[in-house]
Amino acid sequence: MTEKSFQDKQFEDIEFNLKAINERIACAAEKSGRTRSDVRFMAVTKTVDVFRINKALECGIDLIGENKVQEYLLKKPDLHLENVQSHLIGHLQTNKVNKIVGEVDCIESVDSIKLANEISKQSLKKGIVTDILVEVNIAGEENKTGLPKEMLSDFLYEISELPAIKVQGLMTIPPFSQNNAQNRKFFSNMYNMYVDIRSKKIHNINMDILSMGMSGDYEDAILCGSNLVRIGSAVFGPRIY
Repeated sequence: MTEKSFQDKQFEDIEFNLKAINERIACAAEKSGRTRSDVRFMAVTKTVDVFRINKALECGIDLIGENKVQEYLLKKPDLHLENVQSHLIGHLQTNKVNKIVGEVDCIESVDSIKLANEISKQSLKKGIVTDILVEVNIAGEENKTGLPKEMLSDFLYEISELPAIKVQGLMTIPPFSQNNAQNRKFFSNMYNMYVDIRSKKIHNINMDILSMGMSGDYEDAILCGSNLVRIGSAVFGPRIY
């Protein structure tokens, strides 16, 4: 099989996968009492080459998510990002904040005062306001990043005073499980926190985005209230590291 025909097959797979995922998102949204337009579909591009990413954009993807600062910055010049938003969804070290602020539309992985302060500081330097999501460690897993759920309310009140950042919602990655009931328990807990925070009407804190659900569990997440799903391998196939 030639290189060209192999790439053509990859492109065909992406088209097929996107169509199937959009249909499943629409079905899950309808079951949750919403419509397809109520749920944003992020294509996660970790380890994916620019040719396949651009194919997904050509097929209508308007939001991509990258895990690593350096990987995103290397790809960005070759990506067709007109009318496309990009989010950083992986753990962000404070010493890389200055490199990514202004390069993405939102940082989804804010989980400490130190990191929020640095994003605010670098955003002020660049004369911009950076949208962020607060990452919550919904299951309290020791090997995972994210803010402990018990600290969320106090954390939001504290960072609400920072200039040059705007909290737009919450993000979470629950424990891996093939048990739908287990998935929905964590997603429902997260949705309840999201609704509770929204009811507090904290200054400078919007609860517009609830980012939860990935390739293996996005339908459960939508059924429990997610309005942004982050899907990688189901679009592009297994990651090649």
